[in-house]
Amino acid sequence: MTPGSGLQAGLKNRHLSMIAIGGVIGAGLFVGSSSGIATAGPGILLSYALVGTLVVLVMRMLGEMSAANPTSGSFSAHADRALGPWAGFSIGWLYWFFWVVVLAVEATAGAKILESWIPDVPQWGWALIVMVVLTATNLVSVGSYGEFEFWFAGIKVVAIGAFIVVGLLAVFGMLPGVEADKATFANLTSHDGFLPNGPGAILTGVLLVVFSFMGSEIATLAAGESEDPQRAVTKSTNSIIWRIGVFYLGSILVVVTLLPWNDPSIAKDGSYVAALNSLGIAHAGQIMNFIVLTSVLSCLNSGLYTASRMAFSLGERGDAPKAFARVNSRGVPMTAILASVVFGFVAVFFNYLSPDKIFLFLVNSSGAVALFVWLVICFSQLRMRKILQRESPDKLVVKMWLYPYLTWATAALIVFVLGYMLTDTEHDGRQTVLLSLLVAAIVLVIAAVKQRIAANRPDPAAEAPADKVSVG
Repeated sequence: MTPGSGLQAGLKNRHLSMIAIGGVIGAGLFVGSSSGIATAGPGILLSYALVGTLVVLVMRMLGEMSAANPTSGSFSAHADRALGPWAGFSIGWLYWFFWVVVLAVEATAGAKILESWIPDVPQWGWALIVMVVLTATNLVSVGSYGEFEFWFAGIKVVAIGAFIVVGLLAVFGMLPGVEADKATFANLTSHDGFLPNGPGAILTGVLLVVFSFMGSEIATLAAGESEDPQRAVTKSTNSIIWRIGVFYLGSILVVVTLLPWNDPSIAKDGSYVAALNSLGIAHAGQIMNFIVLTSVLSCLNSGLYTASRMAFSLGERGDAPKAFARVNSRGVPMTAILASVVFGFVAVFFNYLSPDKIFLFLVNSSGAVALFVWLVICFSQLRMRKILQRESPDKLVVKMWLYPYLTWATAALIVFVLGYMLTDTEHDGRQTVLLSLLVAAIVLVIAAVKQRIAANRPDPAAEAPADKVSVG
């Protein structure tokens, strides 16, 4: 059992390893990369490298705090201790909101693929089936979540690994029987250069790819329910550099070398499907649809787990209804899971009822939460390092590099990206930041009111007669 909570240590080390690897591979990598390539050309590699560096630094900070204190609340619990209850409350609820909206987005994406295969079942029916199945999985036990995620993530990892190997063999002309007429490293520079739309497109590319990295932090939340939390956090933190380098930079490099960046098929079919089709591989579209569906189900599975564990942690700290912190005999926080699912179902309903108004508002108003979370992690680490050095320096088994300078530089870069988004009207960047700030402001006001009420509430211990006050 996890110390200090009713959660079970039901995740095996192999579960945690695959959750850590698969956590950085969202469906956004497969679905969203084509718009980034269209915007920045081969220079999208620099956009991915920039965001990847940002994620590595943020995860290093989070790893430092989580290795010292593994908890299901992860950065929300760290912010609570380092910055104050208002910070833990605010970022915890914003993160929960982000993931329950993701549930609806991914359920709809999965339903579209399934409907294209079996059209007799309507899209809303598939969305319902997918949500119910994964809810049941999470309700059974944390081990069943881990087992599902192990196989989902495993399929993603193997698929991207195979894609990279096949693609590079084709580029080097070492793949017999495959059409690779367009495949060449010259594609990186021969179509109006490496930066065909100018250096500014790199930053626009950052806005388009940054959200496909959300999920890197899931391993630190899951570590609280693992056999050896400290080891799990340390391992996932230390391995994130090669994971991002291989799965993101490696696979995107293959796409932009197999095809010219401005090939119409990239926008029409999606970057990965277009790349496979260019090699004449039979049924490439269906193969990639299966992999995207696996990624969608993985994201749904992890999203439900993550939202419920954040709700559980908020309940434990008194920032959510106490029922959220109750677990059943299998160590599963049923109320927290069901509350998250209900909101997810409501969001799916809005997607069919009002996709261009209510649902679009939900998606945009949660869009910048990833950057808010990363910023809070930066400021939490600045304070938490001093606390740990003073109280328990032996727990600093993972350390942020070049503290505090690199932490401040990372925070400055995140603020810069948020500021640049405010200038972006073409890709809804400004609307996303403004709506996310509106939701964040509402949550902060609730946090301030809650804190004031708590401060004005009389302390029962202080009012009790001296001889009745417990000293032990």
